[in-house]
Amino acid sequence: MEDFLQAIDALTARFALAAVVLPLLAFVFNFFIPGKNNKVAGWVSTNAILGSCVLSVFVFSKVWNQHQVHQQQLWFTIGSTKLYGGILLNNLSVLMLLLVSLIALPVHIYSTAYMKEDENYKRYFTYLSFFCFSMLALVVVDNLILFYVFWELVGFSSYLLIGFWFTRPKAIIANKKAFIMNRIGDIGLLTAIIIIYVVFRTFDIDQLFGENALVRSIPFQLPGGWQYVACGGIFLAVAAKSAQFPLHTWLPDAMEGPTSVSALIHAATMVAAGVFLLGRVYPIFTESELNVLAVIGAFTAFMAATIALTQNDLKRILAYSTISQLGFMVMAMGIGAYASSLFHLATHAFFKCLLFLVAGIVIHEVQHIKDEYKLHIDPQNILYMGGLRKKMPLTFIACLIGGIALVGLPLTSGYLSKDGILIQAFEWSEGKSWIYKLIPIGALITSWLTAFYVARLIVKVFFGEFKLAEINPHIKLHIGDGSWQYRISLVFLAICCLFPIFSLNPVLYEHAWLLNGFQTITGLDRVNMYHTIIPAGLNIFSILVIYWAYSIYVNQKALPLPESGWLFKFSYHEWYIDQFYNRFIIAPVMALSKAAQWFDKNIIDGFIHLLQRTGIFCSKIADWTDRHIVDGILHAIASIVLGIGNFARNFQGGKVQYYLFSMLAILLAIFLFKILV
Repeated sequence: MEDFLQAIDALTARFALAAVVLPLLAFVFNFFIPGKNNKVAGWVSTNAILGSCVLSVFVFSKVWNQHQVHQQQLWFTIGSTKLYGGILLNNLSVLMLLLVSLIALPVHIYSTAYMKEDENYKRYFTYLSFFCFSMLALVVVDNLILFYVFWELVGFSSYLLIGFWFTRPKAIIANKKAFIMNRIGDIGLLTAIIIIYVVFRTFDIDQLFGENALVRSIPFQLPGGWQYVACGGIFLAVAAKSAQFPLHTWLPDAMEGPTSVSALIHAATMVAAGVFLLGRVYPIFTESELNVLAVIGAFTAFMAATIALTQNDLKRILAYSTISQLGFMVMAMGIGAYASSLFHLATHAFFKCLLFLVAGIVIHEVQHIKDEYKLHIDPQNILYMGGLRKKMPLTFIACLIGGIALVGLPLTSGYLSKDGILIQAFEWSEGKSWIYKLIPIGALITSWLTAFYVARLIVKVFFGEFKLAEINPHIKLHIGDGSWQYRISLVFLAICCLFPIFSLNPVLYEHAWLLNGFQTITGLDRVNMYHTIIPAGLNIFSILVIYWAYSIYVNQKALPLPESGWLFKFSYHEWYIDQFYNRFIIAPVMALSKAAQWFDKNIIDGFIHLLQRTGIFCSKIADWTDRHIVDGILHAIASIVLGIGNFARNFQGGKVQYYLFSMLAILLAIFLFKILV
């Protein structure tokens, strides 16, 4: 029996590996097939991710709420140190494996229609398959070195996709910004990995962070200073990848990529990697460090929600919504709501991906109107939309379902996950000082702000009159819900946004099956008045807020937000955070780099050039001395020796007269010498 179970585990691990490798094979195949617009690439990538999805379902069924599967092989040896690499399948990893493939599948199907007119169709799907491979590998690897490798590959592939339309200057700026900010986080993660290895002498995630892991006693084994450095490094990685304050500003700019990319990477998958990292290394955090996570997550959620209130770019509103919801997840981790955080990660993936795909269809249709009537408008600006629900009924219904799930109203998945976080936030603050209560109260206010900006978005896009008709009364709307690829993707994701996918009970979040997989960490047996008061108060007030937004933007019976006020401007300009970075970080760094360039050019290079000129001058002097003095003396000596030799040679000519003359000269010289001396 034991051998049979081991065989099943080995088969499960192989299926998980196959699910990871299939997108890699699609990437290699697409890379080598000819033609920039080869439509084969789209269906190769789509079928590959479909295969990954099927395999992920099998792996999930074999691991979820059962024993974990850990298969590894010797990777390499350095001296006496042996490093193993393999696959670790537990509830967290199989959930992410299934989630990534389930989200990627409708995005691939959607992309075959959305990108069909793009001349770089093949390159798009090549990059998309590479990203899916990197993300799927990230969630199943069992050691920190491989984790870091695929963490980097996820960042690199997202860099390629954000800058896919590299002929657009904004896209280039956006992917550089994303790349640089993610590198800051990568430095933090690498630092944390090094510290953890130095203390525990292993990279194995299961040994470090499993139920009986070494790292559960880390406060007693790791020196206090290094504990803060390691946790700070992990937070930097989470803040960069999951767009938390202060490293969040890259995500709204990353909307310069194709909308389908935004749906997959920057709403449901890549940005969730930071929360997944928190789930992987959760035992490393002490209570004080978790409190910091809770504060930063709550602040990020509130800040992003206030900014989304005043934005007019459709994708930018959704981007700040993503940042806000990720803040909820990080806050939930900080307050100990581990299961609810991961639950919200799963539900958020579906409704945010749905909203981005809806945005893509709307923008695509408005772009057609712009091109047909030669209008000078931004097709992503919601101020030029309105009244689209009659022409795009399926898109409208899908957006309505996604928006309701994002707000967290009953009968949706978002209701279950968000209410779970809020209830546990109030339970967490109970018995603590008043300052701790600011976190759940702030989260509650953020939820109401979410209701307002979601209602504003839906109303401005789908209700009222079509605003472009005011610019050109002759415009006729020849638009619709698009091709079958659009429709099937919207329907699938909309169904996944409803409560039956996650729970048979639409009211109590504790009955969600996903939470049961993490119950040992959080303990979901607490039931008190918060389970009634929070959902009731939250949803009643959210409905009132939605009605208020409807009254403002459709009935025009309520006062709009005061656009001339400083609060509106503060929100519209995104809290001036980018301006702060530009003035106080980027500008000083650029000034320092220019000063360093000047110093290098004028001082260091000047000194080097002076040494060069001095060396050349000295070499010229040495050359002249060698030519005229040294060579002159040598030539003079040679001439004298040559003259003496020539003179002496005359006495050796074989004539007796010269010999007698020489003898006479020698005798005469001796005689004169004797006389004189």
